[in-house]
Amino acid sequence: MIMLQFQAGLGLALFPLLAWVMCAPRERLAPIKALRLVLVGIGLQFFIAGLFLLIPQLTLVFNLLARAVAALQAATKEGMVMVFGYLAGGPAPFEVANPQNGFILATQALPLILLMSVLSKLLYHFGILQRVVGFFAWCLDKSLGVSGPLGTATAANIFVGMVEAPLLVRPYIASMSRGALFATMTTGMATVAGTVLALYASLLQAKVPGAAGHVLVASVMSAPAAIIIAKLMVQWSDAPEPAAEGEGDEAEAVTAVPEEAGGGVMNAIAEGTSDGLRLIAYVAAMIVVMVSLIALVNMVLGLVSFEGGFKLTVEAIFGWIAAPLAWLAGIPWAEAPAAGELIGVKTVLNE
Repeated sequence: MIMLQFQAGLGLALFPLLAWVMCAPRERLAPIKALRLVLVGIGLQFFIAGLFLLIPQLTLVFNLLARAVAALQAATKEGMVMVFGYLAGGPAPFEVANPQNGFILATQALPLILLMSVLSKLLYHFGILQRVVGFFAWCLDKSLGVSGPLGTATAANIFVGMVEAPLLVRPYIASMSRGALFATMTTGMATVAGTVLALYASLLQAKVPGAAGHVLVASVMSAPAAIIIAKLMVQWSDAPEPAAEGEGDEAEAVTAVPEEAGGGVMNAIAEGTSDGLRLIAYVAAMIVVMVSLIALVNMVLGLVSFEGGFKLTVEAIFGWIAAPLAWLAGIPWAEAPAAGELIGVKTVLNE
């Protein structure tokens, strides 16, 4: 038990320290300021955990939001089945021998990007998105000094994937700093999207009672931790666009409408569809290229022979590199290489 506590404490200290060391010297926070930032982040995590423990109804609220994401998926599937039929998950005109192998990423997962892009455009067109961004600007600025667009994308990452979440703040991305964009990607990698939360919960339910609640709370608690780690590595200004002298506060500056072509509702739908279609093509192409490159590197590494039939792969190399990180994250050392390989696969292929 003492060893487990030592392992957890060591990881809690070394991960922020490693992030701080990796920051460019000219951007690096002063040690006292960095320590204060880490303590605030840890305190916020304890606060979130306490809320979920003391107010179980919060879990119900997040479950409702996760169901809303599932409804978006179902609506997207309806449209895709109309166009692509059984390739999008509709009834097949023949008997399927292995239905578990029938999943097609391009027609059954990526199209959600289209609907998210259109919804983002519509919310922005009606002025709803600006108010949401302003609300998160106020909340997260008071706690972590985080701007509104980043706060909104961070919250969205809990319920949707890291590709769809930035679409909610697409009109603001051009004004976000390099550090804020980095933090947006970091929170996407740290949280569990609602689109796959139900899948993870079903896999863990047999071993962990109430797995959905555990995964959900872990995802929410990971958001402030990701912001802290990102800010230790790459600095950003607290507000993407400073307000003019004597003109309002940060929330008003953040919700200022960026210049963008006007138009009606149908124009917003058309523009959102066009933007989403380009993003789908880019994501699909990147997946093809990255998987192909990893396979090619594995073929080259496979030319090197080892005793006992061991095959050197990119995944195995990342497993060795990430094993200490897995141990610091609380994984027993006997299982650390396997966990490190999973971390490596997620980093190289998924992200």
